[in-house]
Amino acid sequence: MKAAVLHQPKTPLVIENVAISKPGPHEVLVRTAAVGVCHSDLHFVDGAYPTALPAVLGHEAAGVVEQVGSLVRTVKPGDHVITCLSAFCGHCEFCLTGHLSLCVAPDTRRAEGEEPRLLAPQGNMNQFLNLSAFAEQMLIHEHALVAIRRDMPLDRAALIGCAVTTGVGAVVHTAKVQPGETVAVIGCGGIGLATINGAAIAGAGRIIAIDRVPGKLELARQFGATDVVDAGATDAVEAVRALTGGGVHHAFEAIGLKQTAEQAFGMLRRGGTATVIGMIPPGQKVELKGTDFLAEKRIQGSMMGSNRFPVDMPRLVDFYLSGKLKLDQLISQRMPLEQINDAFDELRRGELARSVILFEQ
Repeated sequence: MKAAVLHQPKTPLVIENVAISKPGPHEVLVRTAAVGVCHSDLHFVDGAYPTALPAVLGHEAAGVVEQVGSLVRTVKPGDHVITCLSAFCGHCEFCLTGHLSLCVAPDTRRAEGEEPRLLAPQGNMNQFLNLSAFAEQMLIHEHALVAIRRDMPLDRAALIGCAVTTGVGAVVHTAKVQPGETVAVIGCGGIGLATINGAAIAGAGRIIAIDRVPGKLELARQFGATDVVDAGATDAVEAVRALTGGGVHHAFEAIGLKQTAEQAFGMLRRGGTATVIGMIPPGQKVELKGTDFLAEKRIQGSMMGSNRFPVDMPRLVDFYLSGKLKLDQLISQRMPLEQINDAFDELRRGELARSVILFEQ
């Protein structure tokens, strides 16, 4: 099959032929229909986060089931599915207490000594985040995907697999935003826009979008922002505190920087909560004023929106088809796999929301 392979950090991906194995007992072979190009992938391409190489990247995908293993009961050939990187085992403490996104059990991967799921003509090929979606096919554990309605367009469904689940989930699951509360979102890329949309769905009374790109701020209004702050022209923390008379109930950081994480905490009202969604590079530390904790301010992380994706994703599909979830506006451009490096260049410029790679069906 054709796949985009990363051989070394800070080098372009290369389109190559990669072999794929047959499904094991709990595995599913999926024909990839669409995959979003996420900033998380860029962290690994640019070397900010390590991963075993060479590897087929990509993790925000949707497709159609081609084959299933002998013990698979959740999907069947022909099903339309969304994938998720937070595959769950179903029997560890995290899974049994409802925290599926925190599962790190090795059960969803092939054991050492087994034939790998992916093979290169020259030897080893690593699977990325249990998915490797920048390829014509994916071979994954049945707990890394969920079946959805067939009337859902797959190019939009792909975005639910990461950006939307992460952003909306951070609002409703991690932070548990209540109707009428005030929200600030730093960063209006794909995940930030999904966070704004999630805050609107949750009934937030005021939603403040913060970015340095005027075009993204205009887009944020379409997703539900009631106010916008140009962080390139003003002090974002002071602007938010002035707009809200002292700070917001919830601030969401959707970029992954030390500075913006600190800003999120700084724009809270007494008793407020800052939720860091972005991937802050390894080794960086966030500095906060100790006295702020006397005002019962909190800061927390969110892993993939604290999702229960087999339940959440079909519901998000329903939200889209009923007009509540904005996915059409999230897609800035569609392109073939051969243009994958152009999509990463666009991510580095930071001017668009989401590029989607489409495969022929």
